[in-house]
Amino acid sequence: MLVKILLLVAGFPLHLVTYFIYVRKRKDQNSIEMMEVIREELLENKCKEEWLNDFTDQLDRKQKFFQTNLKSEEIHREAEKLAEEKLRAETLRLSEVRLARNGMHKQTYSFYFQSLLKRPTFLMVSLVPGIFMYGLLLLFSSPFITYVAERLVQSLFVITGVAVLVFTILYISPFDPATNILGESATKEQITAFNRLHGLDLSYWQQLWNALKGIATFDLGSSFAGNEDVATSIANKFPVTLTIALLSVIMAIVIAIPVGILSATRPNSFLDYSFMFIALLGLSIPNFWQGLIFILGFSINLNWLPPTYSPGNALSLIMPVVVLGTALTASIARMMRSSLLEIIHEDYIITARAKGLSKSQMLWKHAVGNAMIPVITVIGLLFGGMLGGAAVTEKVFNIRGIGSYIVDKQFIPDIPAIMGGVVYIAITISLINLLIDILYAFLDPRIRSKINQS
Repeated sequence: MLVKILLLVAGFPLHLVTYFIYVRKRKDQNSIEMMEVIREELLENKCKEEWLNDFTDQLDRKQKFFQTNLKSEEIHREAEKLAEEKLRAETLRLSEVRLARNGMHKQTYSFYFQSLLKRPTFLMVSLVPGIFMYGLLLLFSSPFITYVAERLVQSLFVITGVAVLVFTILYISPFDPATNILGESATKEQITAFNRLHGLDLSYWQQLWNALKGIATFDLGSSFAGNEDVATSIANKFPVTLTIALLSVIMAIVIAIPVGILSATRPNSFLDYSFMFIALLGLSIPNFWQGLIFILGFSINLNWLPPTYSPGNALSLIMPVVVLGTALTASIARMMRSSLLEIIHEDYIITARAKGLSKSQMLWKHAVGNAMIPVITVIGLLFGGMLGGAAVTEKVFNIRGIGSYIVDKQFIPDIPAIMGGVVYIAITISLINLLIDILYAFLDPRIRSKINQS
């Protein structure tokens, strides 16, 4: 559906002219004749009379149940109307079935336009006005490219929705940027000048349009506090948060997947109970408390690791990565265990064992790949939460990342800075979700089959 809308928009001038010609020349004689034949057949078989009697009986029972005083003429008139509607619907349904069975098609605009595309003369004449549409047709000729393009367009709508929602919340916020930055002692003239300088005196729709336009053109303007370039600030701070989040995900995958597989293959054993107990602890420990304990233990007492983050020191990344990845590791391990336990009790796994496959062949060839599908979903969702919730960890380890940057700006509220930070986090999460959708296509043959059939 989304592809059809894109093709319609891209070739709108061509479609406008073609549809006008289609309306002038539209003839659906096959469909009309078939509907007339089927209607006569239904009438000859006294189907309408049967429906009329059924509807009359239903309306009569309804009248008695609800104790309404309807005349027999009114009941007959309503039943006649219902019977006619059913005759029309049944005629249309049977005509479409019979046309399809005979290899005939109803002359819709879509079918008419597809028939025109088979003519070389039409292609030559329509090449210039339909150049964008034909480009999209070539692009969407591959089902996999179509699948990816649809996800990209959906992500665009999601990002736009996030931007509108965040801006609206900031707009109706009771905090006044001018008062918070200039101080309560600021005069009305100073506040008015501040609002005019930053466009805060404009209407909601004008400010929203300026914000969306700035996001689309990567021109976020200057922040209210400090007059710093927002795009430059985000470009300096976002890579730090993204690096820590990616390293945390890698750590979680490397540890959690084997732990989940071992627990699932040895259910209710001492190893299984031990792993799941540790995972439960990982889920229960708050990030800020774990970070403070790590600083106290590994930095102050043992002096092994630096207590705060330093851009040039790789060792300073270890504690933030472990703290941020602990809950993620626990969640993935528990999900991997439960998913694999469910898979290995499926009928096709039992059949594979009955056919003589060894336990390791059954596990790695059939079970693990299918069990990874919900695990990948969890990884994508938790990664988005890590980017949004990294502010606590960044504050504990004095990391100047995007999370702490947004938190520092929200109480002003510094609208350009917050909009830029939140929207570019949303863009990253959308790209991660796109990657997950692509991984689905590789892991799940049902999705691959559906893509190829679309």
